[in-house]
Amino acid sequence: DLFDNIGTLVAVTERAGLIADDHTIPRLDRIFFADATSTVIGSLAGTSTVTSYIESSAGVAAGGRTGVTAIVAGILFLIAIFVAPVVGAIPEFATAPALIMVGALMLAGIGTIDWEEPRIAIPAFLTLVTIPLTYSIATGLSFGLISFAALELATGRGRRQHWMLYLLAVLFLLRFVYVSQS
Repeated sequence: DLFDNIGTLVAVTERAGLIADDHTIPRLDRIFFADATSTVIGSLAGTSTVTSYIESSAGVAAGGRTGVTAIVAGILFLIAIFVAPVVGAIPEFATAPALIMVGALMLAGIGTIDWEEPRIAIPAFLTLVTIPLTYSIATGLSFGLISFAALELATGRGRRQHWMLYLLAVLFLLRFVYVSQS
C-alpha cells in the first residue's frame, strides 16, 4: 500500500505541478497520515485497501487541484450506489477509452527522465516495464529501487546516497526471495 501510494502520489503531484523546487512533496506527512488512516478504517470496515488511485491524475489534468473534485467524486459515488444495477449493464470494454487516457497521462512524466545516463535510465526502464507486467506499482518501484541502489554501488557512487536506499533495496530483495520460495 505504501509504495502504491508513493507511485500515485508522485505521478499526481507531478501532473498538478505541486512538487517543490527541491523535488519534495509539500505536506507529505499529512498525505501519508490520511492514507494510513483510510487504510486502517477500510480494513476495519472489511473493504479492500482504501488508498489513492492513479486515476486521480485524470481529475488533476481536467483542472481539479483543490480537493473539491474529490468531494464531488465522492458524492457521485454515493449516488452511484443507487444506480449500480444500471451501470452494471455497461460492458467492461466500454471503459477502455478512460483507461487509455489515464495511461497516457501516466506516461507524460517519462520525458523528464535522463535517458542518456544509464544510472537513471536503467532503473526507470525497469520500473516502467515491471509495473504493467506484474500489475503492481509497488513491484515496479521495488525493481527500480533495487537496480538504482545496485548501479550506485557498482559505479562507486554509493556514498552519495542515503543509507535508507540500501536498507530498502535489501529488504525488497529479501521479499522477492521469500515470495519466490513460497
